[in-house]
Amino acid sequence: MKYLHASGVVLAAAGGMTAWTRALAAPALSVVATTSMIADAARQVGGARVAVTALMGPGVDPHAYRQTRSDIANMLRVDAVLWHGLYLEAQLEEFLLDLGKHKRVFAVGEAVPRDRLIAHSDYANRFDPHIWMDPGLWRSVVLAVRDALSEIDPAGADAYAAGVERHLEEVDALNAYAAERLATVPAERRVLVTAHDAFNYFGRAFDFEVLGIQGISTESEAGLRRIEELVDTLVTRGITAVFVESSVSARNVRALIEGAAARGHTVTIGGELFSDAMGPTGTYEGTYTGMIDHNVTGIARALGGDAPARGMQGRLAAGS
Repeated sequence: MKYLHASGVVLAAAGGMTAWTRALAAPALSVVATTSMIADAARQVGGARVAVTALMGPGVDPHAYRQTRSDIANMLRVDAVLWHGLYLEAQLEEFLLDLGKHKRVFAVGEAVPRDRLIAHSDYANRFDPHIWMDPGLWRSVVLAVRDALSEIDPAGADAYAAGVERHLEEVDALNAYAAERLATVPAERRVLVTAHDAFNYFGRAFDFEVLGIQGISTESEAGLRRIEELVDTLVTRGITAVFVESSVSARNVRALIEGAAARGHTVTIGGELFSDAMGPTGTYEGTYTGMIDHNVTGIARALGGDAPARGMQGRLAAGS
């Protein structure tokens, strides 16, 4: 009986030690990020020190997303909320601004200097929010994430500085890969036709003409006239590939293909691009680097350029 009792004490002590060790290893911060891109930046910069939850997963459109009760509960519970801003989360903006009166809330997308933003074509003092499409601009967001985490958790500032340095090396390598591979696309084929205007920063950074069926927000309607205009462009300029997006219905893109076919011109889908959300959770494409690698590699190959089938790190899913 004494032996059993002693064993119980040992086991209890061991159990207590395990709990104590877990407590020491627990993340210092809990953070909710609105988009998967911001969540990835927080994970890359924060490492094990930060527990990150993304509101919007793969295939979710941030322009139309509305908070749920569980979202509200999560955002009230965590240490901080990181959101994009620039009116990307249009349906969430009022709630997030109000939440900022009570909690630490950071609009990290607004760290990009105003002179590097593309003005919204329809609204004064509004800007195209799709800044992640240019890795050079995304650097500012990653740095803003570091600053936000360091403000909340000064004791972790050195860890966040090291994390941001590591991640920006990867972002810079991604930017260099994109410039190199996209430069191989013949000049006359550098026309990117997509479901909505999510790729204007991409076009500016890598010298592509970008034509979206819908406007900057997926909430805008694609009129018959716009589709007819783009069909005419496809036919007269001999464009043979258009792209669907993972977070936007392919209906309008297929209307372009059918319209061109009716005029005797064959257009195919060049691939599916990640526009407002990353790929599946737990995959390479479910990281910022993998998302942009997928887009760059797919666009280059579909439009006559030279890029390895598995991307810059050989990690893209086969056939992606």
